[in-house]
Amino acid sequence: MMETTAGVAAEPLTLGQDDHDSLQAHFQAGISADEIEQVFHLKRAQPTLQAFTALFHGGADGVLIRLLVLRELAADTATTAFSRADINQKLAYLLPESLETVLTRLRSHSLLAWDAQAAVYRVTPMARNVLASLDTLLAMGQADDDAEMGFLLSQVAGAQAVGGVTVEQLKHLLGRLVELTEEFRDAIASGSEFRLRTSQAKWHMACDWVEKGSEILRAITSDERADAATHKAAQAIGRAQSALLNMQGMFSRALNQIERQRVHLGQSGLSTTDVKRWLLAHEDLSSLAQGAIDRPVMPLFITPAEMIDVAETELLAERSASTGPTGLPQGEDAPLTINDGPAIQAELDDWLARLADFANLGNFPSFSEHGPKAVPIQDSLLPASFAVASYRASMLPLLGDAAEASLQGATAQLARLPITFTPTDEMVQLNDPNVFAMSIATLSLDLESGPADDK
Repeated sequence: MMETTAGVAAEPLTLGQDDHDSLQAHFQAGISADEIEQVFHLKRAQPTLQAFTALFHGGADGVLIRLLVLRELAADTATTAFSRADINQKLAYLLPESLETVLTRLRSHSLLAWDAQAAVYRVTPMARNVLASLDTLLAMGQADDDAEMGFLLSQVAGAQAVGGVTVEQLKHLLGRLVELTEEFRDAIASGSEFRLRTSQAKWHMACDWVEKGSEILRAITSDERADAATHKAAQAIGRAQSALLNMQGMFSRALNQIERQRVHLGQSGLSTTDVKRWLLAHEDLSSLAQGAIDRPVMPLFITPAEMIDVAETELLAERSASTGPTGLPQGEDAPLTINDGPAIQAELDDWLARLADFANLGNFPSFSEHGPKAVPIQDSLLPASFAVASYRASMLPLLGDAAEASLQGATAQLARLPITFTPTDEMVQLNDPNVFAMSIATLSLDLESGPADDK
């Protein structure tokens, strides 16, 4: 059917095969969307869901304009039919293009019905049901209902009055009661006085709704027509209400505990709670500092430890007495110094060469049938002075040290030599003019390590 001035009336929307395939794409493989119970209920309510989609799909501004037009037309009880001229006059504050777009959308989703013979619009029953539910929700939202139970309880009460309360409506109310109970328990466990008092005020409001809903629950439980699921949900709500009402003692004990621990500021009669409440009353706390600070706070870009180091350096530094420019100092010969210390590097190189060159050592006998024999350590360290023998002995633990062998240098070459050093705790006396006694230890070739690294 065509309309001459307002566009073309669209066909009612139905869930086609393409829509079913797109819905199935959200489910796991091997699971059909039609097997889910909630999907069945939602598909059955498709016309109602499409009505909400028509109103709320898109941007916030478009949603407001659609609700505005539909509420204006539904609020007129003087007539049930509106011509296009009547609509233009009633909504003259809207642009014609915007009004045309909204009317087309509402009509295509069966929120407005177009009577082609009479050339008038009518608000459909579906639209009035949608607006009634929205009006109830908006009215409850404007009321002082911090517990947010008014709308849920009104839905249960209304459904019970007409004999159509559902288990889903009862479960929504039960879920809200459980959420409130957990919220109040968290507030009690927090130990915050302000959070406790806020939750206690919310608890009192929830108790008011509980008293109003008790009569409804008694009517549901005494209704013989209600099924077992409805009775079970109503009983669960009753238990949740009892748990909620029993929290009065918990609030009282928590507040009394805070009262006993309250800290008072001297003899002023004020407490830390009073100070916090006074601070919370100020929207801009920084304004309290106006006139209290004479100069701006200077940022500190250096730590105290560094400041002390600089101060000590400046304090102990020798200052030149002359203030004027001076010439270049006279040249002096560099002072002669005599190195009295032993040639450690030369001694290390000599010791490394002796250990690396087994032929020059002359202390390793020929191999026996069981391998090389162990050589006493004194045959390798002596003859030498006590200082040189001690230095050589201090180098012996580096033989075979894997960590030292991975490095560079003379000590690393010493660690890579295929020689095994085996010390003991016993001592042996020596016939040497510089060394009286020495620990019993041996040196032996390590056949598994290969030849000596003489690099």
